[in-house]
Amino acid sequence: MRREELCEAVEESTRRLLTTVDRFTDNDLPHPSLVPPWTRGHVLSHLARAADSLRRLLHWARTGEPTPQYASMAARAAEIEAGAGRSAPALAADIRATAEHLRADVRALPPAGWRTPVRPRTGEWCTAERLVGIRLRELEVHHVDLDAGYTFADVPGAATDWILHDILTTLAARDDTPALRITAADAALDARLGRDARPGMEGAELSGTRAALLGWLTGRTAGEGVTVAGAGRVPRAPYWI
Repeated sequence: MRREELCEAVEESTRRLLTTVDRFTDNDLPHPSLVPPWTRGHVLSHLARAADSLRRLLHWARTGEPTPQYASMAARAAEIEAGAGRSAPALAADIRATAEHLRADVRALPPAGWRTPVRPRTGEWCTAERLVGIRLRELEVHHVDLDAGYTFADVPGAATDWILHDILTTLAARDDTPALRITAADAALDARLGRDARPGMEGAELSGTRAALLGWLTGRTAGEGVTVAGAGRVPRAPYWI
């Protein structure tokens, strides 16, 4: 997706998320999410604070002043925990407001800011355009994590393609990624990762729909809908973030 398409995809993803969030009552929020030990409240708190964290990186891109995404991982965890127990209306309002602030910062970024490299918490250098994609990834994956009826099959195809490409590119750049071949049954995807086979994963070739692969690669599923050749079972996905 081009930059403008990514921006539009983030706005559409935000609207879909808020449609789900606006239905929640206070009693819905302690429900376990798909990323234990987080509850739905933790996921929503994280999404709001993640928007703020990306704004800090956009400040770096805009001014050239190095600005960490988070003061520390402990501070990140404390922020999430502090907001997780709020009411459903408060969390919805926080997500809505922080998303709008992030949107405004993205739209106001000058041309030079789109070319300035910044460094998110994961350590790699990237541009503001990838930050927009990271937001798209977080919105879609964490919408599924709410376990409220939205699944990876509901993620729009273009967004799925971007997220898969981003995860696979990240894995391909790591020396510890095991040797795998990943193909999609419903798209022209054929990715070869890693060099060294691991026990139980020797020459593994995995295939499935893009939705099934996305669930497996993000660690949200054990590989339901994914078939494997060259290994006895679907292996655990490589750690990617």
